[in-house]
Amino acid sequence: MAGLIFFSIVLLTARTSNFQNVFVDGGVYFTDADCYARMTRARICFEHPGSVIRHHDFENFPIGTTPHTTVPLDYLIGALAVALARATAQPLDLAGAFVSPILGLLGGWFFWWRSGRTRMRYRAAALVLYAVSPILVHGTELGRPDHQSLLLLLLLVAICAECTLHAERSRAWSIVSGAAWGLSLWVSLYEPAVLLGITLLVYSAWDRRQFLAEHRRTGWLVLAGIVVLAALIERRPISWPNFSHYDLSHWSSTIGEFTPARIFDPVWLRWCGFFVIATPLLAWTGRKRACVPPLLLWILPVTFALATWQARWACYFVLALAIVLPALLRQIERPVTAWALVIISFLPIAAGWSATLQPNESQLETQARARREAVEARAVAVQLRSGERIPFLAPWWISPALAYWSAQPAVAGSSHEGIAGIDDSARFFLSSNFEAAHAIFVRREARAVVSYDSARLTTNSAMIVGRAAPVAPLAQLLDRYPSRVPGYLQLGYQNGGFKLYRARKFP
Repeated sequence: MAGLIFFSIVLLTARTSNFQNVFVDGGVYFTDADCYARMTRARICFEHPGSVIRHHDFENFPIGTTPHTTVPLDYLIGALAVALARATAQPLDLAGAFVSPILGLLGGWFFWWRSGRTRMRYRAAALVLYAVSPILVHGTELGRPDHQSLLLLLLLVAICAECTLHAERSRAWSIVSGAAWGLSLWVSLYEPAVLLGITLLVYSAWDRRQFLAEHRRTGWLVLAGIVVLAALIERRPISWPNFSHYDLSHWSSTIGEFTPARIFDPVWLRWCGFFVIATPLLAWTGRKRACVPPLLLWILPVTFALATWQARWACYFVLALAIVLPALLRQIERPVTAWALVIISFLPIAAGWSATLQPNESQLETQARARREAVEARAVAVQLRSGERIPFLAPWWISPALAYWSAQPAVAGSSHEGIAGIDDSARFFLSSNFEAAHAIFVRREARAVVSYDSARLTTNSAMIVGRAAPVAPLAQLLDRYPSRVPGYLQLGYQNGGFKLYRARKFP
């Protein structure tokens, strides 16, 4: 019990190390734009129980979007908010802040139990990697209510169940496997579909009894039943992003999780230490001795390769590495050598955490500026609150937060489904032609504009539309010269980082 308590403390300490950036001046702030879009969904479900959100009218206004997000995390946040309602005046915000660390903790408890059940010799190394790997921490950190945290829990259970079924015939574990795969597919049809596809291909080639064995049939039925239930509840078409449309390829290059983690990028050492170098050799040895489940021998290289295309896959690689690590270490004959490798392998991760927990002056200044800007953006959003609908144009990465805090719809957003609104927002701020900018303003039925640091805004907008910024874009006038903005706008509020312009009412 003492070991479990210590493990839980380490796990939660890592995932809440960013608390000073989440809890600021009595308010709760989330870590990225997508989180605010998720929280807007959660608020609708919290205020109107039973709602199934199939269309977002709070982004890409007035067209809206048909999102890929689904209801499980919405109602998970809502249920946690109900539980917190009597203890705080901000139950929904606190639920959003803590839902991912709680899911990470549940995953850690499951991993602890499962590794103890199978009496893994080097389970401590796997548990520590799960607890402190920065990429896994990021997926379940404080203030990040993102479906990735729920996926990490479900896929951890699913892969562990498959590893157990590789060694024993169990109807109970078959049901656990089917439920975990089915729920993960309900949450997202991207990463779980790829990992399930790998699983099915491996079974087709090496372990066909997993398809036909009697103890597996119930699990497959559970999986199918959950998928059918999800389809009946969600009732929306499957859409895939078209990276040749509306500058989506340019915009995605500005998103960290869409950028590649190159093979020789030092970030791999910070995410999983020297294990990333030792794993191929240990996996080859394990394959020869048939000690490692074939499924993991395929999931590891495939997820690594996918991470070199999109960094978002790295957390699933490290998750699979943590699961298989004890089996890999068993290939080393001498325990002293194995533990020496473990200690050395964790050194880059420890160095990364040291830099994170003891930031330099530049990093402290950047964090302080981000906190200040979050508070200032929230103050702007308060000015937008109204019983009337006031659609607004703002930089795309700020728009979801403003929409959440103000309960007003935004032209831009943070999802690929709303790339048209992101594109129009970028062209509006980048325009040096007042008539062209006004045409976007009218077509989008906007009634307000929120300006921001013009240097950053024009640089980002130019990247999205794929052309150089003009000498005097509208963003510069809005930010630095309020008296020279087009006549249809008037300054209504300003603070250190933002200015709010409202549509002028002419007689």
